[in-house]
Amino acid sequence: MTAAAVPPRNPYRIYSAASLGDAIRHYRSDAGLTQAQLAEAVGVQRTYLSELEGGKETEQLARVLRIFRHLGVRMTVDKADW
Repeated sequence: MTAAAVPPRNPYRIYSAASLGDAIRHYRSDAGLTQAQLAEAVGVQRTYLSELEGGKETEQLARVLRIFRHLGVRMTVDKADW
């Protein structure tokens, strides 16, 4: 089964940079946007968005994940209905 054929998970459980990247990639693709289109819409560089989707752990993200781990909680990402 290819990555494109994998059914979406709802919600995405965010416990690492890689899981956040998977969620961003899924919802960007679901919205029919390229990395360049999303990056322009939100005011970030396409390369930054690519790194996030690729699972690169930025210092800011690492801090947030450490806080969650310390508190024993995790973040979930789900499609908004608004």
